[in-house]
Amino acid sequence: MTSSTIRNVLSIAGSDPSGGAGIQADLKAFSARGCYGMAVITALTAQNTQGVSAVVPLAPDFVAEQIRMVFADVRVDAVKIGMIANAGIASAVAEALKPHRGIPVVLDPVMIAKGGAPLLDPAAFEALKSKLLPLATLLTPNLPEAAALLGEAEASERTVMEAQANRLAALGPKAVLVKGGHLPGAESPDVLVSEGEVRWFEAARFVTRNTHGTGCSLSSALAAELAKGRSLQDAVRQAKTWLAEAVVASGRLSVGSGHGPVHHFHALWSDDDTP
Repeated sequence: MTSSTIRNVLSIAGSDPSGGAGIQADLKAFSARGCYGMAVITALTAQNTQGVSAVVPLAPDFVAEQIRMVFADVRVDAVKIGMIANAGIASAVAEALKPHRGIPVVLDPVMIAKGGAPLLDPAAFEALKSKLLPLATLLTPNLPEAAALLGEAEASERTVMEAQANRLAALGPKAVLVKGGHLPGAESPDVLVSEGEVRWFEAARFVTRNTHGTGCSLSSALAAELAKGRSLQDAVRQAKTWLAEAVVASGRLSVGSGHGPVHHFHALWSDDDTP
């Protein structure tokens, strides 16, 4: 593989028919970051920008077979794991990925949809923690997800964020990025813990309703950057900058009447493309 070879990135996640989150957002993020995207579906959802009305998990064996077929034919340079739905799927994904250790894995522990609907069976918490966290190159929880994984109260300040990131790292992932979007105030900082080193990434908060799929999109952008060989810190920097610009540009889209999506292709689509 040469330096000019386009990297292949696999998403293992649920489907969002409205296109703002899940595998639809993942594929857009991979493409926007210059990678070829693939998708293994774990669950079907009925949702739009206003909320989720139904979730249908797929059979764990079928999820595993999708993964097996991709790896049997295609070079996979990075994996992003999103919505897992239940313990059976968590176990199937873990077993299917075990033969492919060494490939960067970004785990976004999707638990609750933007509108508040649960996306992870409570019984799957332990399977997620025991089977998938040790496979992760990078774990990317937001503050509620970090608190849920640890069984603690949600962090409301930086010192608690950093402490929780360290405790999550002790559960097995090589690195943890705790996202501070739920913190009060004008700033939205994230903290990266990797091999005992702590690094803060600062960002100003942009007030908008268009935040549907931000977690999916960031984790997918991170997977794309790791697939290209970037270091963790550089990958976080590149992905955060891209996502911030996608959020700022989200007003150019007109999708739904609830929490709209970010503009994944803000750097590629010009105003001249709009009739």
